[in-house]
Amino acid sequence: MSQNENRFLNPDGLWRSPGYSHIVETRATRILYLSGQAPLDAQGNLVAPGDMAGQAEQVFQNIGVLLASAGASFSDVVKLTYYVADITQIQAIRDVRDRYFQNSGHMPASSAIGAALIHPDWLLEVDVVAALYD
Repeated sequence: MSQNENRFLNPDGLWRSPGYSHIVETRATRILYLSGQAPLDAQGNLVAPGDMAGQAEQVFQNIGVLLASAGASFSDVVKLTYYVADITQIQAIRDVRDRYFQNSGHMPASSAIGAALIHPDWLLEVDVVAALYD
């Protein structure tokens, strides 16, 4: 492993998911921990009430803004944690996520948790860890 790359691994002996990596190895010089992002626009207004795909779109847009503000991109993301009010709608989130990661060359490590969220109209919240090299 060179000093300027993250390794996304799916070792033999484990189920290979197309949606995430089982392990990510990094020797990053900077680590970003993004607070959980909710389906709120820049003015703090709820986006797409009752629509998981619409809320996921806003959440990933917010994540993109945060990453860019630190000089990062979705290619630098090594871990996603999803908190989902209705876990049966996880595919809608995956479909949105896949568009944001289609050019990254990898899928980060990932966890999804069915949870009651802080606001009853939020359908999901996502927090992120990114690893960068200076």
